[in-house]
Amino acid sequence: MIPLAQATAGESLLNWADLGYLIAAICFIMALKLMNSPITARKGNWISVVGMLFAIGVTFIYPMESGPHAGEPLSTSMPALNLGLMLGAVAVGSIFSVILSRKIAMTSMPQLVAALNGLGGGSVALVSLYEFMDAAHQGQVPPPVQAISTVLSVIIGTISFSGSIIAFGKLQEILPGRPMTFPGQKAFNGVLAAVVVGLALAILVFGQGLSIPLFSLLIVASFVLGISGVTPIGGADMPVVISLLNSFTGVSAGLAGFVLMNTALLIGGGLVGASGLILTLLMCTAMNRTLANVLFAGVGAPITGGGPSAFAGKQPKSYAPEDAAILLANAEHVVIVPGYGMAVAQAQHQVKEMATKLQSMGIDVKYAVHPVAGRMPGHMNVLLAEADVPYEQLYELEQINPLFPETDVVLVLGANDVVNPAARYDKSSPIYGMPILDVDKAKTVLVSKRSMGVGFAGVDNELFVYDNTAMIFGNAKTTVQKITQALDNY
Repeated sequence: MIPLAQATAGESLLNWADLGYLIAAICFIMALKLMNSPITARKGNWISVVGMLFAIGVTFIYPMESGPHAGEPLSTSMPALNLGLMLGAVAVGSIFSVILSRKIAMTSMPQLVAALNGLGGGSVALVSLYEFMDAAHQGQVPPPVQAISTVLSVIIGTISFSGSIIAFGKLQEILPGRPMTFPGQKAFNGVLAAVVVGLALAILVFGQGLSIPLFSLLIVASFVLGISGVTPIGGADMPVVISLLNSFTGVSAGLAGFVLMNTALLIGGGLVGASGLILTLLMCTAMNRTLANVLFAGVGAPITGGGPSAFAGKQPKSYAPEDAAILLANAEHVVIVPGYGMAVAQAQHQVKEMATKLQSMGIDVKYAVHPVAGRMPGHMNVLLAEADVPYEQLYELEQINPLFPETDVVLVLGANDVVNPAARYDKSSPIYGMPILDVDKAKTVLVSKRSMGVGFAGVDNELFVYDNTAMIFGNAKTTVQKITQALDNY
């Protein structure tokens, strides 16, 4: 940085702008660190908001690099119409985001994340597209690094945009949650990926000659590749897909930072890209599967064939909520396992009320949270935090599994694949090898579900017909309310 006392007006503005971007980057890094824990995640969100305010505000004081207004801030040198459009876009985005944050239920948060991620990837692709077309219109040949960054940013941003649209559709149940495939789809995707690479190389080689039509074809091919790449992935793997697409958006934003020579985009995009990829790999580890298996195995497709059913002719025991209340009231140690069924029923507040009632009766209550339970990373943690469940009562898989043999009653609320014992031994099962919650080792297991239906992986759960298991059929919210009411009798 140039000492302010010796700097010209333009250089002074550049110094202040760089300082603002540095503050924004520090805020983003601190926010990411604080989001590692549910206890500090809310504070991390606020710090990231402050960082984004700095990043946006600095944009308006950043000096023009060339032209008659070189050295002057953008906010005074650009046409009034452009400035008005920028401020209008900020206002519309802010109002829209406030409305969304207040209206969207926590159960719909995964699809909101997918939608916002797609919008981010699409906007980055549009920015890079404009920069490319502007350079072509002026007959300029960008430096190799900037040209490569522009092409890659458009490819990755477009794939993230179209893929996120499909992920949103699956999570919102506009599209089927099961894998949607057609004969030769893998080969089609491979050819399409080769076409994308070929078009990108052709654009870089031919320069300005055929760049605009080739660029248009590149966008179309990337858009179709994003759709065709996500449709064959089942609903159980959508959390991993969302995280991966989020990483793609971050990478495309970082590449756009090279295109625009913008420090905030470069740092912010790098952080999002790296953290998204790390989270993706961590979730794959939690399911004991490779990323390639998640993307190409088609887990969740209807299972056909003459294989034996997990139930093998057995019938589950069915209990009423009042029966469950008797077992819970006479227990010393209770573990609650939240799953997607709790999220759909929005039963987290009723679960907290029931747990508080049990604790007032001198019963030890813990929550067992599987790392991939629900529809996005940390889904159960967010829901339980919304109901003010103390963080100290939440136990991760490695912590809770040794405690199940001494647990009197486990109450499973809508979880399926993450408590399926077949994951331990059935090599033909798509969830084989996935670490599960060992609820079947408890003395009694109560499972609250609307039916005996399969989970996202598309396989039956033999836990439901175990001798120490009883099913409580019905909506999780209603079931828990009835259990809590019945506990008043003890």
